[in-house]
Amino acid sequence: MGASASPASMSPSRKLFGENIAETVAQSFGKQFSHDEHRGDERKDPEHDANQAQDMRKAQEQQSIASQHSKEETSSPDEIAEAPAKKKLGQSSKLLRIEDFNLLKTLGTGTFARVWLAKLSKPRSEEEKEGIFALKVLRKVDVIKLKQVEHVRNERNTLRAVAGHPFITTLKRTFSDRECLYMVLDYCPGGELFTYLRRARRFNEPTSRFYAAEIVLILEFLHETEGVAYRDLKPENILLDADGHIKLVDFGFAKKLGNTETYTLCGTPEYLAPEVIKNTGHGKAVDWWAFGILLYEFLIGQPPFWDPNPMKIYSKIVGGHIPFPTVPIDFVRQQQRDRTPSANTGLETQRPSKQTESSQKSSHLTPDQPPRRSEKTRNSQGQEMSLFPAPAARSLILAVCTSNPSQRLGNLAGGVQQVKDHEFFKDVDWDALYKKTMKGPIIPSYSGGIDASCFDEYAPPTSEELQERFTDEMDQGYGEAFAEF
Repeated sequence: MGASASPASMSPSRKLFGENIAETVAQSFGKQFSHDEHRGDERKDPEHDANQAQDMRKAQEQQSIASQHSKEETSSPDEIAEAPAKKKLGQSSKLLRIEDFNLLKTLGTGTFARVWLAKLSKPRSEEEKEGIFALKVLRKVDVIKLKQVEHVRNERNTLRAVAGHPFITTLKRTFSDRECLYMVLDYCPGGELFTYLRRARRFNEPTSRFYAAEIVLILEFLHETEGVAYRDLKPENILLDADGHIKLVDFGFAKKLGNTETYTLCGTPEYLAPEVIKNTGHGKAVDWWAFGILLYEFLIGQPPFWDPNPMKIYSKIVGGHIPFPTVPIDFVRQQQRDRTPSANTGLETQRPSKQTESSQKSSHLTPDQPPRRSEKTRNSQGQEMSLFPAPAARSLILAVCTSNPSQRLGNLAGGVQQVKDHEFFKDVDWDALYKKTMKGPIIPSYSGGIDASCFDEYAPPTSEELQERFTDEMDQGYGEAFAEF
């Protein structure tokens, strides 16, 4: 979806349902106000005054979202949750219209939304000229037909509650018209972490640790400050900013649970926790399971549970065994010299990512270096073998991928602090990481401004996509549900 909106344009095998970036933008019709001539008594026309006041309020609104584009001091999690100044983020605007934005390029599509790179169409200042956004456009009729009304509302409400966190996409404003709902989000020019992972085949341990640690800080905030379960953690939903830090996007499956459980089957097959598949009720612990699967994918190059048939994926997950590969070192080095996908990796079934020489040079990755090895043995042919990932990483993955959620690290009495205290993170300065005192290990190839070269190309919306309209009957049934936009 994913822009800071989630442009998760991925293969069907990576998505269970509810793709959260989608197909279209409808044209709105702005009002044109008539200006009556003043009478001889020179009293001002009330309608003219109202129009001027509205224009002024709209100008202030545009200035506000443009000023939020500039960097500001990082707030603590408690300040984000409580500070009144932050609450203006994510507010509904009754003044903004689609005509107030120039839609420059599609950043991602799905089944009921499209994410655009956007700028203000009539900037009044240099600050407004520099304002660049990800505008997520959701067609009401598609949201209703696909039964995604509650997910869309949850996404909007959750994003407003968490707006301002350094590693979560920032919802600046929402607005709506007859046909569509709109979310104005910050623009993350680096594109999906998924793209860099597929390009590198796998991340080395320092890169994996850096991004895993930033994800831990996100889950700490969502779980312990907001009581929210994210429920769709995967590399497609993680974007990079210009400095190589992550932004979590696509909150369509997020739900405020507190300490309760829910039973909705949602997410992406490879990352579903056993309790979701068994429909025994699940809580925030599902995010720690997905975190372990994601860390495994960072280090190994593919999720531990994969099959073209989702039902077989579910069977493997419920089985509870995390398979760690053992690969001959000579094979690993030859594979990386050849840059040829292994026949048994399963990567050929994943969504391909674009790869350019310039982006490789600027990414600061070291894909040709094998993961750090700490244990060695030999197979029956006498070849030197390596066990990877390293013991600390393996220990963390097994601790968070425990089938019983009551025994899962991160969901125990000590909460997320037990994850942060794990040996794998022993050298992490959590405070410095939260404040972004250093750049990330992957620096996107971004020239500034409206450069969107880190995103895939998408076809423009077609007239056929706009044919079905939002009806009065739909408005009677769902108008109230969309009122908060």
